[in-house]
Parts: sequence; structure tokens; C-alpha cells
Amino acid sequence: MACDTWRDKIDAYADAELPAGEMRAVGEHLPSCPSCTADLLSRVQLKRAVMTAGKRFSPSLDLRQRVQKGLPMENKPVWLWGWAPKLAAAAALVVIAFLLLRVWSAYQQTQTYAELADLHVATLASATPVDVVSSDRHTVKPWFQGRLPFTFNLPELGDSPFTLEGGRMSYLGQAPGAQLIYRIGNHRISVFIFQNRMERRLASSDDRSRRLTFNVEAWTEGDLRYFVFGDADPNDIHKLSELLKIAARS
Repeated sequence: MACDTWRDKIDAYADAELPAGEMRAVGEHLPSCPSCTADLLSRVQLKRAVMTAGKRFSPSLDLRQRVQKGLPMENKPVWLWGWAPKLAAAAALVVIAFLLLRVWSAYQQTQTYAELADLHVATLASATPVDVVSSDRHTVKPWFQGRLPFTFNLPELGDSPFTLEGGRMSYLGQAPGAQLIYRIGNHRISVFIFQNRMERRLASSDDRSRRLTFNVEAWTEGDLRYFVFGDADPNDIHKLSELLKIAARS
């Protein structure tokens, strides 16, 4: 059976660590195998639970500042310091702070794409991948009204190779957003839309990349942040992104 071939690779698929060809093969196998789908969904849910538990007791910025203020200050005679050492120390601190900011920003970017990968995989593994099932954008878009604190436009697909399957509510951290599912051939693509006023720092420029074996295109349009996520061909990801950009500007 096909599931016997892939059962030992479910964990690697959930972490998006398989080669691209095997990722596609498992993705095509899942809809026809309830057993593998259930195994995958349980693993993704466990990952998200562990991630949530790890963030639950993170110290707040206010707590960090209060602890730092309570630390004893080392008193040294002023004459031990000249202007040159002070300036050098200040410059070093600025450089260190800049590097730490870059590292922290890159870490947040990585965490964001890892969470989106989990959401995408969990959706495809679910028996009910969408909450509103329709290929009509005029049915899917109104479903989100009253559920989200923002609105968005969906493209007219026309003669494009894409088909809208529906949408569902999604959460990145604690920020609510929309997840739309499009199909092209045997591939499903997730389109995530969130407000750009999230706590985590995200790059404001367009981003076309390959993350965790998935192809991703991300950009900011007005107050909204878009992520197009899937294992489809990068050109197909880009074509769908362009349709979404045109719809957002209309």
C-alpha cells in the first residue's frame, strides 16, 4: 500500500524536511488516505501545542526592564574613563544592538514561515480544510465579514488555471486572519492575509523565496500582509500573487 511507503516519513513531511519530490508525493497521497492524514494532523497539533507552551511563560518587556533597573550599578571614579573609551564603548554597543536586532528579526521571520508551514500542512491534512466551501469569490469574501477586523478583495480568476476552493479563519500568533485555498492541477496553495500591525517584526518589502521546501511569495498591500504558500511551481505562486495584487488595488 502507498501509505506503507510514506508512513515513516510523516514526521519529516510535517517539518517540511523531505525532498521536493517526496513532499509532492506525500501531499498527493494524503487526501486518499485517512490513516496518514490523521497521523499528520496529530503531529502538527502536537508541534503547535509545544510552541504555544514554550511562549506562555516568556518574560514581558516590562519585567525585563524592572529587573535591569533593580540590578546594582557598579560605581567607578569618573577619572578612570576618558572620552575616547566612552565613545568606543558606545559605538560597540550600537553595533551589538544592531546585530542583535538583525538576528532577532531573522529569527522572527523564520518562526513566522515555520508557523505558516504548519498551518498549511494542517489544513491539507484536515478532513474539512475550509469552513466556507465555494469557488465563488462573492460567496467566500462576505463569509469573513464580522469575523475579521479588516476586509480584502479576491481576484476574478477568469481563464486562469487557478480554482478557489474556499476559506477558513486562521491565526498567526494571536492575530486573526484569512486562509484561502486555491487549487492548480494536483497542488493546493494557501493564501494567508493578516493585518500588518502584528507584534512580530516582518520585512516590509516583497519576498519571493523557498522556505522549508515550500515556495513562498509575501508582500504588504496597504495595512494588510499577504503570504502565498505552497509546493506548486514558483511561477504559479507568482501568477496567483499577481492576481491578488491586482484585486487588492482595484
